[in-house]
Amino acid sequence: MRYKTAVACALTTVSVPAASAGLDGAGLSLLWGLPFALILLSIATGPLLFSHTWHHHFGKITAALTLLFLIPFTWVFGVSESVHLVAHALVGEYIPFILLLFALYTISGGILVWGNLHGSPKLNTGILAVGTLLASLMGTTGAAMLLIRPLLKANDNRKHNVHVVVFFIFLVANIGGGLTPLGDPPLFLGFLKGVDFMWTVKHMLLPVLFSSVVLLLIFYFLDSYYFRQADEILPKDASPDSEKLQLFGKWNFLLLAGVVAAVLMSGLWKPDHPGIDVLGTPYPLQNLLRDALLLVLAGVSLWITPKQVRAGNEFNWEPIAEVGKLFLGIFITISPVLAILQAGSRGAFAGLMALMHGGNGEPVNGMYFWMTGLLSAFLDNAPTYLVFFNMAGGDAHELMHGVLMQTLLAVSMGSVFMGALSYIGNAPNFMVKAIAERRKVAMPSFFGYMVWSFGFLVPLFVVQTLVFFVR
Repeated sequence: MRYKTAVACALTTVSVPAASAGLDGAGLSLLWGLPFALILLSIATGPLLFSHTWHHHFGKITAALTLLFLIPFTWVFGVSESVHLVAHALVGEYIPFILLLFALYTISGGILVWGNLHGSPKLNTGILAVGTLLASLMGTTGAAMLLIRPLLKANDNRKHNVHVVVFFIFLVANIGGGLTPLGDPPLFLGFLKGVDFMWTVKHMLLPVLFSSVVLLLIFYFLDSYYFRQADEILPKDASPDSEKLQLFGKWNFLLLAGVVAAVLMSGLWKPDHPGIDVLGTPYPLQNLLRDALLLVLAGVSLWITPKQVRAGNEFNWEPIAEVGKLFLGIFITISPVLAILQAGSRGAFAGLMALMHGGNGEPVNGMYFWMTGLLSAFLDNAPTYLVFFNMAGGDAHELMHGVLMQTLLAVSMGSVFMGALSYIGNAPNFMVKAIAERRKVAMPSFFGYMVWSFGFLVPLFVVQTLVFFVR
């Protein structure tokens, strides 16, 4: 009993009850975040240091690290609170997250672009530009899953193709989703909290346009440099581009529209019926209906799409399974980290949070941009958006107007744009990486990718800070 008390004191500074909707992070020690940090470290170093073991056992490794959090938590707080925490992570976050990804992955995998695709700088830049625009209309996941396969196919006869995928992650899987609440989960959460749809369109237009144009220009010149190399085109083309360009699985575009409609419905419809309660976590009726529709739409896609179309895409379940296993552990072990952040000046990150406000309590918008962004790069960007949205006051009307407008812009830009800084900053990043690797693209390691992202994106974000947040 004394040993248990000592452990509890090491992990908490005061007696902290865990609520069904989440933890009170005011008295939690940073030690509770250790299993989460170890999961991130395993994702970063596993493929690099013990590749064979990692690729065959990453699910077991993630499960073991998740238990490293749950067992002590259950011991300190009790079985009931542990069950409530897991239920909240699953029902409130993981299930909606993975079902949306599953639907988009399944449906977009039923659309096949076949034929004369030649991975030239003009074509590649054009695909990136189209994907950047589509990301705000159908979500970063939908646009990324729709276009990554034809882009890989177009460049499978080139010696250098890693940069194509990296810039695809920058633009299509992240920055392109910043224009509307449909584009990226953080902005959709803001929409649910009362941020006007057109506020996002109006105020994010210039940052998204500026970032997209700069990165597309950089990509075009970089791709042109590689394309001019004497040995760039490989002797054997894995998919010869001599056939006429054709599009198969067109009905799936209607199903993608159905996914967008289901997500919008869950945000706009407010039924009188409260839904159901799952071990202390509410599962609203509109969310139940949305998730059921997503499963139906994915099932319809599997039913109506000819097997030859999915075979042409080399479609398989491994990328979505990999994301599902890893993010299940992430969503559970991230709970105490987000709770400490949510506690603000009362939590273990108090010193860090103090940097975000001036002497008179006014927000330092540049710090909001960077803190929201850097945490979104390594935590889930949707709850990170909510943490800083609430820290800035949490009143959508006040944040959309007057002096706090730039603060809301900083939180929006940081959470969307800087999700591109790491593979785990936004779910499509990891899915694109997994699909590219299965197409034999030698994708950089976790840290290798950050050499690319920090090298190209951080200077861009510094310029954005000076343009949008320094007065």
